[in-house]
Amino acid sequence: MGEITTLFWDVGGVLLTNGWDYAERMRVVERFALEAEEFETRHAGLVAAFETNQVSLAEYLRQAVFYRPRPFSPNDWRRFMFAQSQPCPESIEIAQALARTRRYLMATINNESLELDVYRIRQFGLRKHFSAFYSSCFLGVSKPAAAIFERALDFTQRAPGECIMIDDRPENLVEPARLGMRTIRFESATRLRQELARHGVETGAAA
Repeated sequence: MGEITTLFWDVGGVLLTNGWDYAERMRVVERFALEAEEFETRHAGLVAAFETNQVSLAEYLRQAVFYRPRPFSPNDWRRFMFAQSQPCPESIEIAQALARTRRYLMATINNESLELDVYRIRQFGLRKHFSAFYSSCFLGVSKPAAAIFERALDFTQRAPGECIMIDDRPENLVEPARLGMRTIRFESATRLRQELARHGVETGAAA
């Protein structure tokens, strides 16, 4: 394999906390006193379309929450939902250091609904470190399917062997590896530095 030119990053679980996974959903469900099992059933029927932008946040909420009157508004839900997102500072520090070198194309590949994805990119300043965002809501396909990785490779015009995919979920690394990309399972910022160095990508000493 040749020199690494491109780093693809997952967002939720690597750079930021997860946006709308089970733990986040349950905090919001508890806050608004919904019946968790009923909400999860409705969520399961919508999530694939929600994350590929076939269903907007407004429509998702209409079907999953506001199918009957509630003592709170969609805006109340949305604010609390978005507030669950928090940065992972040590990982962002690594991305920032790598972006400053200008040696690598920095991009993300993640599953996210449109409104939440745009909010997280803006709120946490990801545009400062990443040149492109290959999100399921923009591409209409989601991980772990091969198509989302293939499209990212097509858009960037990079050969698989010069790319690394960083993700915290093993199932999301199967297809990138099959395509010939190098993969790193994210476990911690310290481990990430070590794994990047193994591939010849130096991040500098941790602060």
